[in-house]
Parts: sequence; structure tokens; C-alpha cells
Amino acid sequence: MTRRDLIALLGSTVAAWPLGVRAQQPKAMRHIGVMMSTGPESAVAQTRLAAFMQGLQELGWAVGRNVRVEIRWPAGDAERIRRDAVELVALAPDVIVATGSATAPPLLHLTRTLPIVFVIVPDPVGAGIVDSLARPGGNATGFTTFEYSIGGKWLELLREIAPAVTRAAVIRDPAITAGIGQWAAIHSMAPSLGMEVVPVNVRDPVEIEGALTSFSRSANGGMIVTGSALALTHLNLIIALAARLKLPAVFSEGMYVVAGGLISYAPNSVEQYRQAAGYVDRILRGEKPADLPVQAPTRYELVINLKTARALGLDVPPALLARADEVIE
Repeated sequence: MTRRDLIALLGSTVAAWPLGVRAQQPKAMRHIGVMMSTGPESAVAQTRLAAFMQGLQELGWAVGRNVRVEIRWPAGDAERIRRDAVELVALAPDVIVATGSATAPPLLHLTRTLPIVFVIVPDPVGAGIVDSLARPGGNATGFTTFEYSIGGKWLELLREIAPAVTRAAVIRDPAITAGIGQWAAIHSMAPSLGMEVVPVNVRDPVEIEGALTSFSRSANGGMIVTGSALALTHLNLIIALAARLKLPAVFSEGMYVVAGGLISYAPNSVEQYRQAAGYVDRILRGEKPADLPVQAPTRYELVINLKTARALGLDVPPALLARADEVIE
């Protein structure tokens, strides 16, 4: 099933999901907590969540019959993440699913006994979430999204699709380990490509718009959007600014390109949520997180939006198009 098919199948059904899915439950009912990283208005996050719920259903778990799910949407806000973590841990679910490197650490600070399955975490060892990928060692395991070195690949792609670009604004969240790591990889690659890179913090819309508007006043600029909950929260703004300011942009998530971004190179995050359902199922049936190795992506997808390329006046090189896993017309 393609990403577009998945959105068509699931997106409309989850857009109206409440913060918690509850019913009168018998004592045998299992309980799952879910900590998303954005607000519920994010179409990308809703599609990810739909994949997780569908994965549970395929494994025999039906909401209201044998499982209940409590969902929190902290919208990338650190204080809300801490508050929601306290609430979820207090509910003592059988397992908690945590999105990204900003949500798992606060949960682990509160509990070293409740099982936690994380998704879309770039460096769980460096972030102190697990002891090692092969032997997590504690109450958490899950799915890592990419190594920080992919940042260099994003910079190369920016030059390949927009050869005139010599400057790149790098949108990152400096408050998380992943934001620092991705920026470091991009910054270290820049001299070899003759590129100038400028960090742009992603804390709030006013800061993003001001920084990118100022950056765009000089010629030959482009943009790299690294992975973070705040980047996803402000995705529509970032895509709109890239179009208005004529900044070719590389994204850390294929669904950003479906939403109108130019190009991405990344694992399929929706598939990670489906895989997370498998780990949750195994934990609910008695396995321990410490015995489930952290899984890394085995496939990366190159997605290109030709409509966006034409709007930016770019001729996508045929060799790049030939490598694409998905081309959006």
C-alpha cells in the first residue's frame, strides 16, 4: 500500500478521534497509553496513529472489546509533554507508546517499570533511552528512525535538485538531542560542498517566519527541515514559507512532500507505527522490552514533488527522478 493510499483509507476516519478512546471496560481489558508529539490537527500524526491502530486491529486488539487506548497530544510543547507524561504514568497502562526523542525521556524519568515502546527516535542510545540497540536493558524498546549522518545526504540532495543553492537554512529544535545531532552532521558536511549553513530554531511561528524571511533576502538560498515534533507542528507554515520565499527545501519525512514540500529522503514513519503495534502486541502477551531489540530502518525512500519543483522554477535532473521511490505530479 502506498503512502497516498494509506492517507486516503485512514486519514478521514481518525481526524475526529477524541483525546482518549474510552468505554465501560471489564477487568480483563488491556490498557495502552499513547504519547504523540504534535497536536491532533496534524494530518501526518493522524495518519501515523491510524497505522498503529490498524496494526493493533490486525493482531486481534479491538478498542472497546479487549483494549482501551488513552492518547495525549502535547503539540511539541515541553511543559505539556511533562504534564501528559505524569498523567499517562499515573494511569498505569500495560504499555505506553512514545513518539520521538522529546517524549520518551520524560516518561522514563517517571517510571522504570511500565513498558515503553518508542518510535521515530534518531539516537536512543545517545539520548539515554536504552543501553544498546541489541540489548535495550530496561523498560523501553522501539524503533530508531535514522543516523545523524543522514543530514549530510540531505545537504547533497539540496545541491542536486537546486544546483544554484549555496546557502541553506537548517530548521532544527536545539532543545532535543536529535536537533543538535542533525545540525552537527549537516554543519560538518557543508565545507566539502562549498555550502554555508545557518541554524533556524523552530520554537514558535514568529521566530521561524522572521528568520526565514531574513535569510531569503540574500540570493541562492535553500532549506533543510530536520526531524522534530515542533517541525511537524509547524509543517504547514514551513511549507508555505518555502513556497512564498522561493526556497528549495529538503525534508526529513516523506509525508511532508505529500503535503507540498519539495523533496525528502527518510524511512517511512507510518510503517514504524505499524511495527510498533507488533511490539505492543508482544508486550501485552508477556514479553519484556529488555528482550526486544531496537529496530533500525532497512529502507529509505526518496520522494519528489514535481508540482512544487515547477513552482520553484526547478528542472529536476533525470537521474534524480530515476532514483525516486515516489514522484508526486
